Amino acid sequence: MPDEERRAELAANLADVRKRIASACAAAGRDPAGVTLVAVTKTFPASDVRLLAGLGITDVAENRDQEGAPKAAQLTDLPLTWHFVGQLQSNKARSVAGYADVVQSVDRPRLVTALSAAAVRAGRLLCCLVQVSLEESGGRGGVAPAEAPALADAIAGAEALVLGGVMAVAPLGADPVPAFERLAAAAAAVRGSHPAAGVVSAGMSGDLEAAIACGATHVRVGTALLGGRRAIVR
Repeated sequence: MPDEERRAELAANLADVRKRIASACAAAGRDPAGVTLVAVTKTFPASDVRLLAGLGITDVAENRDQEGAPKAAQLTDLPLTWHFVGQLQSNKARSVAGYADVVQSVDRPRLVTALSAAAVRAGRLLCCLVQVSLEESGGRGGVAPAEAPALADAIAGAEALVLGGVMAVAPLGADPVPAFERLAAAAAAVRGSHPAAGVVSAGMSGDLEAAIACGATHVRVGTALLGGRRAIVR
């Protein structure tokens, strides 16, 4: 697809998503300026990220280091904030700390240690979110809500890391509102000890309205912005 057509497609999608965010904020009595749209660009090419940046997107997320690292390297000229949102192996911490500004998926003390060492080595300050599991199986990653404050303490006490707040993914096939309410409670518990850790990253293409109603400050949107996932990255 020519860049002009793709830009028009992305612009229309972005307008729709921003309208949804504004409507959800109005319903919740919130200011839309308090919700950051994070574009999840996994499986899409760097050219799409460049087009989105031209349309005003400032925050971009990847969930695989194998894709995120080279994509970020191609776009160093853009003033983007890069988020890593996938489950992260400790042995990938060094690579991710080299380009990500925010790691949203911190779910264990060992990863805190690895990211701290990597950030120190890279001479960078890394914002980290506690990933909270909202399902019993824990299959989508994260710590139990009751364990979030302790992991938050570990992040806050680690060299070269800054505690940003919490993140979660709603359980598949269930009403997201009760899950996001549990996340809001976990976020409040974390803020009890760390008042500045105000980020609540929740909500994706299908449930961003529910997330905003429950206090999300960041929504992570892929499909509604970019279309169906592609099998190959150009």
